This record gives sequence, C-alpha cells and structure tokens, in this order.
Amino acid sequence: MTHPLLLKHVDLYAPEHVGVRDLLILGGRVAAAEADLTVNVPDLETIDARGAIAAPGIVDHHNHFGGAGGEGGFNFRTPPAQLSTFVKAGITTAVGLLGTDGYSRSLTELLAKARALEIEGLSTWIYTGAYQLPGPTITGRTGTDIAWIDKVIGCKMALSDHRSSHPAPEAIRALVSDVRVAGMLSGKRGVVCVHMGSEGTGLNPLREAVRGTDVPLTQFMPTHVSRCQELLADTVRWVQEGGAADLTADEKTPDAVAQFASEGCDLSRVCFSSDGNGSMPRFDSAGNFAGMGVGDPASILRAAAACRERSAAPLERVFAFMSANPAALLGLPRKGRLEKGQDGDVMVLDEDLRLRTLVGRGRVMMRDGEVLARGTFEPREG
Repeated sequence: MTHPLLLKHVDLYAPEHVGVRDLLILGGRVAAAEADLTVNVPDLETIDARGAIAAPGIVDHHNHFGGAGGEGGFNFRTPPAQLSTFVKAGITTAVGLLGTDGYSRSLTELLAKARALEIEGLSTWIYTGAYQLPGPTITGRTGTDIAWIDKVIGCKMALSDHRSSHPAPEAIRALVSDVRVAGMLSGKRGVVCVHMGSEGTGLNPLREAVRGTDVPLTQFMPTHVSRCQELLADTVRWVQEGGAADLTADEKTPDAVAQFASEGCDLSRVCFSSDGNGSMPRFDSAGNFAGMGVGDPASILRAAAACRERSAAPLERVFAFMSANPAALLGLPRKGRLEKGQDGDVMVLDEDLRLRTLVGRGRVMMRDGEVLARGTFEPREG
C-alpha cells in the first residue's frame, strides 16, 4: 500500500534545477513541488531531506532482467535479476530485452519477468526480438507484438557485430517500417534498439535503411556507442544528423559526453543505460575469449558521479541523460520528470550522488540507505 508522501527541503532537479522545494506525492504521482508546503493529508509520511538532492528515478532502458547469455557456453547464462538490485541502483523504470542468445532465451519468459517486477514495485517494459534478424517474437510478427502487447514498446536487433546476422539495409528498412507503424497504431514510439558492435560499417547500414524515406533517425536507438573511438565518432555524426544515441555507462562515459558536447550535439538525444545483468565477455590481446562478467545496474549512478567530478556536463543535464531523455525518446508515459501529474519516482542523493532514499510510484523502496522493497523470493534481511 502506498501512503501520501512529503519530501521536505530537497534541492530539486526535475531534471532541470528548480531549487529547494517540498515534493508532495499523492496516489503514486507528483501532486506539488513548492517551497514550504503546508499539507493536511491523512496518513501522510514525511521525510526531511534537508541538504539532499532529489532527481527523477533512473529509467534504465537497456537491462537484461530476464537473464542473458553470450560467449563461453551455457554455464555463462546470467540468472534473472532481483528487485533489490534495481533499488540499490536508483532504478525505478527498466526496459528488458534479449541479447546474443535469441535461441534458448524466451520472450515469454522476459514478459513474465517484466510483469513480476511490476507487481513487486518496478515500472517495466520490454523489446521484442534479439540480435538476429529476423528475430524471435511472441505473436509471430514483430509489429503485432508491439501493437497488441502492452509492455512491448519496440524491437531489438544487432548491427556491425560479429554476433549479428549482418542484415542488408533493405531488411532493416522493412523492420523499422513495421515497428514504426505498429507503434503509431498502438500509441507507442516504436523504437528499434540497435546493439552496436565495433565492425567498420558502424551506423552506415541504418543510414542506408532510411535513405529516401520519411522515417526519422530517432526511430532507432543505437546503444554501446562508446565501445571504440571509431564508433563514437560516427555516433557524434549520427546525432548531428538528427539521431539519438545511448551510452552504456562505464569509465568512458565522461569523455564520451564531453565529445558530444564539444561537437555541438543536441544532448537531449543522448542517454545512459546499464546493460545490467547482461553477460560481459572479456577477451585477451589476441581476441580470444578470456572470461565473463555481468553488467551492473549501479554503473549509471557511478557514471553520473564521474561526469560531475570531471565537469563533463552540468548536473541537470547528467540527470536528464538517465531519466527525461530516455523516457521521451522511448515514449514512456509519466516517466523521467518530477512535475505535477508525473509518476512519483524519486532518487534522494547526498552531495556526492550516493543514493540515500528511493521512491517508486510513491512507495518508499529505500530509506536512509536501507533497502525496504525486495522481490518475492529475496531474503527480507541482509
């Protein structure tokens, strides 16, 4: 059950910097953000956050919460994610997807996991498809998955990667056209999430796919775009041409943000995501598989802190990269902003951007560093 909630004296980023405000959440949504609010509401829970920063909860739009798999064999399949991993990372909204393993991983399992996490307190959506093209679907067709299944907001594919199916521009054109129309019919943005590898073709197949059409470049969301300098430079050109781009949050993120800014890119079309719970293969100098890691959802907040420390972008812009920007580009309703009528998804952070309190749709999921919301099968303590 969600009680009315009042966050007092927060330095509010909506994500634009508003200043010190009291933030009132009623019925799971923001009701007011004003200075020195006086509220007379039954069962009101009040949190004095004087000296703390409040920002929208993170919209992690690239998360393998159903489990992933990649190089190394079946023993490297990552398990499904638990709710507390999102809470500790400041994530209140997640978009799930398949990756390399579009063979043994199931979209119906992914959809079921999305619904389970939603019940437990996270806001969730998913992509249909996987690396391969044509990719797996639930209904038998990509467009009908998007049109008829509420949680499916777009499609996943891989490009310029040795694990992709190396589709021709004509195949990409047919896919993005199907996704776009299905999105229009169902009131969704209908985005194609494009896993980008480091092959020299870069983003050119996407350019070729929409050349001569009226399909906007923002119908695609290329991700992992800072994996190498050549791809990042191509992505800068892509954003200058009108496209959007997603940075997988890591140690390279501040330099990538600085490059987008210095090249005059529209930073409202740049996002952060975690690749959380994804399998992260490591390779030796000869390109041989050397082991497996796992994507960490907390990488987004770490990248935000690094961007601030290195003055890569103003703090309000950094918050937008992980909230308002992905919410707008993916068309996620009531997400990514702390304004009246928006969902009450709030991070409360200290001055070093360490998470102290998290609120998801008005529910306090973490308070003073203590995780309060856990998944159905997670231990209640520890």
